Amino acid sequence: WGYRLEKCRVKLYSLNRDQQWDDLGSGHISSAYVEHLQSVCLLVQSDSSDALILESKINSNTPYQRQQETLIVWSEAEGHGMALSFQDAEGCQQIWEDICRVQGKDPSVSITQDLLDESEDQFDDILETADVFDLPSCELGKLEDIDDFVTSILALPLPIHKERLALILENGDYIKNLLQLFRTCEDQGDTEGLHHLYEIIKAILFLNKTSLFEIMFSDECIMDVVGCLEYDPAMAQPKRHREFLTQHAKFKEVVPITDCELMQKIHQTYRVQYIHDILMPIPSMFEENFLSTLTTFIFLNKVEIVRMLHEDDNFLSEVFVQLRNETIDDDKQRELLFFFKEFCKFSQTLQPPNKDALFKTLTHLGILPVLKTVMSRKDLQIRSAATDILTYLVECSPSMIREFIMEEAQQSVDGNLFINLISEQMICDTDPELEGAIHLMGLLRALIHPENMLSTPSKCERSEFLNFFYKHCIQNFIAPLFAITSENICEGDNVVGADKNSPNNYQTAGLLSLILELLTFCVQHHTYYIKNYILSNDLLRRVLILMSSKHTFLTLSALRFMRGMIGLKDELYNCYIIKGNLFEPVVNAFLKNGTRYNMLNSAVIELFEYIRVENIRSLVIHIVEKFYKTLESIEYVQTFKGLKIRYDEEKEQQNQIRKNLHSILYSQILCRGIRVLEKKEKICIKEDSKEEEAVMPPLEDDFPDPYDKFMETKNPKENEDKVDLPKGTSSGSCKISSSPSAGGANEMSSQSSSSTVGLKNDPDDEEKDEGDEASPKKKPHLSS
Repeated sequence: WGYRLEKCRVKLYSLNRDQQWDDLGSGHISSAYVEHLQSVCLLVQSDSSDALILESKINSNTPYQRQQETLIVWSEAEGHGMALSFQDAEGCQQIWEDICRVQGKDPSVSITQDLLDESEDQFDDILETADVFDLPSCELGKLEDIDDFVTSILALPLPIHKERLALILENGDYIKNLLQLFRTCEDQGDTEGLHHLYEIIKAILFLNKTSLFEIMFSDECIMDVVGCLEYDPAMAQPKRHREFLTQHAKFKEVVPITDCELMQKIHQTYRVQYIHDILMPIPSMFEENFLSTLTTFIFLNKVEIVRMLHEDDNFLSEVFVQLRNETIDDDKQRELLFFFKEFCKFSQTLQPPNKDALFKTLTHLGILPVLKTVMSRKDLQIRSAATDILTYLVECSPSMIREFIMEEAQQSVDGNLFINLISEQMICDTDPELEGAIHLMGLLRALIHPENMLSTPSKCERSEFLNFFYKHCIQNFIAPLFAITSENICEGDNVVGADKNSPNNYQTAGLLSLILELLTFCVQHHTYYIKNYILSNDLLRRVLILMSSKHTFLTLSALRFMRGMIGLKDELYNCYIIKGNLFEPVVNAFLKNGTRYNMLNSAVIELFEYIRVENIRSLVIHIVEKFYKTLESIEYVQTFKGLKIRYDEEKEQQNQIRKNLHSILYSQILCRGIRVLEKKEKICIKEDSKEEEAVMPPLEDDFPDPYDKFMETKNPKENEDKVDLPKGTSSGSCKISSSPSAGGANEMSSQSSSSTVGLKNDPDDEEKDEGDEASPKKKPHLSS
C-alpha cells in the first residue's frame, strides 16, 4: 500500500445532523496501511494545511457505493454519511479498486456489499434458518403483516438483512403494488390500512437504498408516496401535502425550459426535498444515518441540474439579456435574481474545476456589471438577492472579483466603483440589527484578505490590490467614523448628544462597531498599508474618542483596535501612542467603569497585563510615569504593581548600563592616549639615533622629560621585555601618570579582550601613582 497523493485530488463531504452535506475541504487522497489501526485506511490530506482531514478505516462490512464515476459514498460506523468527490474518474477508479481489494469485491460493481456479491458461505446459516425473509404477499388483508415484517427487519442489527429486503423490493413490482393498495384504501376510507402503509413506506425509505429511491421518486410513484406519508398515525387528521404540491407550489420559469429531462429533474428534486424536510420525522441520534442516501440523492440531483443548465448555450444567455433590460419591472427582475441565487446555491455542490468553469462563464456573460446595477435599486429584496449572489461569487473566486474591480477603476471616469458601492450599501443599511451591513462587511473582508490573493512571478495581486484599496476605497467605508468624531460632534474628546449621528445612538454604534472590526482585521493582516494610514490620519485618536460612548460593545471595539496595534509590538506604533498620550482615554474609561467586574474591566486589565508580560519597555515606562499614581490603589490584580516592578528593573538596568558605558568610554580614551604617547616616544628615539651618529651620546639625565616618564626601568631584565600592550598590574590594570592629548581623547578604539585598562577618577592621585612606580608589577612596559 503506497501513497498516490499526486494523482488523486478530492473534495470531502460529511452529512451533519440536519441531513445536509458539509464541505470539509479538499485535498489529496491515498489508501495506505495505518499501523495504529492495524488496517488499510482512506487518508485525505488537506491542500491548505497538509493536515489529515480524513482517516477512515476500510471495514469489510461497510457498504461503499460508487456513483457517476467520480463519487464514492459510504456510512461511517459512528453514524454519519461521508462522500468523496473526485476531480477525475481515474483517481476515483484507483481508490475504488483499493476498497474492493480490501473487501474482496469485483471493482466492476457499483456497491461493495450487494447481496448478490456476498459469498454464500458467510450467510448460509442466516438464510437457511427459519423464514426470516419470507415477505408476505402484497394483499390488502396482509398490510399489518407487511408492516410488522418490514419494521422488524429494520430493527435487526446486521446490515445483511436490510440488503436482502431491499433486493426483494427492488426486483419486481412490490412497491408499485403497495402504492396501488394505497389508492384502494384511500378510495374505501380504510384508515387502519392507510396507517400501516405510512409505516411501511417510511421503513422502506429508512432502508437507505438508491435503487429503491429511483422507483419511489419516479413520476409514476412519487405523489402516491407523498400520499402514504400524509397518514401519520400520530396525527388526528391527515395533512394535505399533495394538494400543496399540485395546487399551491407553482413552478416559475423565468426563462422557458425546453429540455424535458431537465424539467423532470427539477420537479423531482423539489418534491424529494419536500419529503426530506417536511414529511420525514426528525431522526433520533440512533437514526441519523438512516437518510444519508436520501440526502446524497438530492445532492446529486442538484449537481445534475447545474450541469444541464450550464451546458445549455441559450438558457443562460437569455437570462442575462433580460437582467440587462432596464425596462423590465421589479417583479420580473426579482424573479430572475431569485433564480440566479438558487442556481449559484446549487453550484456549490460542484467539484472545484467544474465550479471554476461555471463562474468563468457567468463572468464572461457579464454577471458583475449586472449585480452592480441591481444593487443600486431601491427594492430591498432585489438588493438582498444580488448580495447573496455576489457572496457565492466571492466564495468561489475572490481573485475574479478583484480583477473586475481593478479593471473597472482604470475605465471609470466618475469614480463610481463596485467596491465603493458595497461600502455605501453597508453604511446606508436601515435595518436596526444591521443584518445587511454585516453581510456586506463579510464580503469586504473576503476581498481584502491576503490569504486568498494570488502571487506569481509576473504579478503580485496583494500589493496591487491593497495599494488600490488604501488609495481609493478605505476612506469610503470609514467615512462615518471621521464624520462622527469630527470637532462638531465631539467636545474635548468626549461624545455628546444621542442623535442619529452620535455613537450613543444604538444603530450608529452598531455600524461603527462593524467598521472598527474591519479596521482591526486590517491591522492584523495589512501591517504596512494600514500603518501608514493610521499614522497619517491620526486614526487611533479618533477611534479612542468612541470609548466614551454609553454602549459598551462600541467601547470594547475601540479597545480591540488599540489592542491589535499594541499586539504587533511595533515601536513606531508605540511611539505614536506615547507621543499622543493615547492611553489617557483608556484609563479614563477604566476609572469610569469603577468597581464593576465586566468585559470592559477585563479587557483593559488584559491590555496592561499583556504589556507587562511582553515587557514592552517604552510603554511600561510611559504608563508608570503618566498613570501609576492614578492606578496605584487598584490591588485586586497585581498588574499595575507588576508594571511598576518592570519599570524599576528597567531604570536600574539603564543606570547600570550608563555606568558601564562611562567606564568603557573612559578606558578607551586613556588607552588611546597611551598609543599617542607611544608614537611620540618612537619619534624621539629615532631623533636620538640620528644625533648619536653625529655627536657623543648624551648622559642619561639629559633625556627629554617624556622619555624619563615612560622608559625608566628598575632592572635590566625588564628593559629586555618588549610587548605590544602595557603590562598589567596585579589587579589586571595599568596606571598611566600622564594625561592623554586632546586629539587622542576624541577617538575611540576597541581594546583587546586579554587586557583591561584601569580608570583614574581623580587627577590628584597622579603623584601617588608616580610614587608607586617603584613596584615592578605596577610599572608599564612600552614597546619601542
